[in-house]
This record gives sequence, C-alpha cells and structure tokens, in this order.
Amino acid sequence: MSYPGVGEVPRSCEVCGGEVRGIALRHGGVLERCATCGHLLRDLDRAPAHHRDLAYGGEPRLDRVRLDLTYRSLVRGGRPGSVFEIGYGTGEMLRRFLDDGARVAGVDPDQLLLDVDPRVRAAGDLHRGTVETLTEAGQHDLVVGIHVLEHVEDPAAALAGARRLARPGGRVVMLTPAGDSTGVERYGSAWWMLEDPTHRRFFTADSLARAATAAGLVDVQVTRLPLDSLSVDAASLVRALRPAERRAGVLASRTTMAAAVASLPLVLAQRLVAPRSRPTLQLEARRP
Repeated sequence: MSYPGVGEVPRSCEVCGGEVRGIALRHGGVLERCATCGHLLRDLDRAPAHHRDLAYGGEPRLDRVRLDLTYRSLVRGGRPGSVFEIGYGTGEMLRRFLDDGARVAGVDPDQLLLDVDPRVRAAGDLHRGTVETLTEAGQHDLVVGIHVLEHVEDPAAALAGARRLARPGGRVVMLTPAGDSTGVERYGSAWWMLEDPTHRRFFTADSLARAATAAGLVDVQVTRLPLDSLSVDAASLVRALRPAERRAGVLASRTTMAAAVASLPLVLAQRLVAPRSRPTLQLEARRP
C-alpha cells in the first residue's frame, strides 16, 4: 500500500527554501528538518507509520470534545455570519455554525467516506475535492481548517486558497500538529502524530507564520493550544512501551483511553508550565 509523501527525500524546505537535513528519531526513523525555520518534512520510507494503515485513527468522543473547545474559541469574539470549513468531515463543526444561523460551506476530499450531517448536506454549499484545486472565491467571515495542513499536497496553495475564500478582513484559522513541540524529541517515532500515514509535514511556529505571510495573509498570530489533543502523551507513551500492530490506531484501546484520562491532570499542569509541550499550533490571520 502506498501513501502520499512516499518518494525522494526533499532537498529544500517547502516553506522557506532552506537546507533540509535528516534528524534521527528515538526508536528509529528519520524526519527531514529545515535548518532555517525548523519545518519538518516526512518521507514514509524513512519515517513509517508502523502500526496503522488508516487515515483516521482517533477516538470519536475525544474528537467531539476537541470540536466543542475549538468552536467555543472560534466564537469568542462573536459569531460569524458565514463560515467555510476546509476538511469538514462529517460536518459536525459546520452544524454548530448552521444552528447559530450562519451560512455554511466547505470542501472535503471524502477520503474517509463519512456520513455528512443531513442538515449541513441540505443547507451547506459543499464541495468534494481539495482547497488547493478549488477555484471559486468567497466572501466568508471565517475560513477554518482543523488539522488539515499536515495532510495537503501543497500547503502554500492551501493557505492561498483559504485567503481567497475569506472576505476582505475575514478571519482564517488553522490548527495543525506542532513539529517544534517537545513530543517529537521525547517520543521520537512513537509520537502519536506520526501514527497517521497521511501526515506529510509538521509546522513549527516559525514555519507556519512564514507560510501564512507568504500566502498573503496579514495580522498573523501563531499560538500553542493548551487543550487540543489531550491524549497525545498517553498514546505516544503506549506506542513507545508497547509497540504492536494496531490497524485502528492506539486510541482504539481502552487501556490507552484509561491512561489518557488518568494522566490528564499531569498533562494539563505540564502544558501550563511548559508551553512547548503543547502538541498543536493555531494560526489566526486575516485577509487584507
């Protein structure tokens, strides 16, 4: 079975053009790191997923918690009148905005063959495909992508597409795994973010800000989220201590979920005192 990302080792950084060098991971494997902005690129031949052959290996209850927290963050400054979601999946996030009275739209490759919320399917302007190939412009108050940039074929084109879909002054918000988090160093190839074979890259705070600016976005801010992906440490530790073939992913295990719940106070305390332990970056910017 082949996945996107398998191929020649890149010679230069896709974000800044800097020199890319291989870095050895604990427990084996190699990622390619830009010497200038720290951006991480992945070749599955050198950094294989090992224990999972599915594009999705999360846990539905945890995903609902993540979506709820993300939604609350997105509406903190007011509810947008029009929302476009890149990678809308089942449409759960768009349904929240639809219930608020917003116009909703989105694009998704439907690679997971998910059932879309019927109200979103009926009322939303939904497209099948990728944002890189979507040619239409938009006038949306908010364009959001939750853990999308690590998967796309061309992140520069994806960010440019997000800018194009926003109205002038509209917000663009993206969440993506943090390639400069301590999890990469601590867990190496057992880091849970590497379990997904479709994760092509991992942005750093520097590379994400550079990419957004190059795409023509302004007022660029990159922050580290304390409450996203709360199970990453437990899942990574289980992968390190008990390597095994898990086609559905390590989070399908009740033991892993129990460990994640039990370790939650420690994880939250660590993220409070050590922000780099937070595994998710959030980009917030605006279209000029």
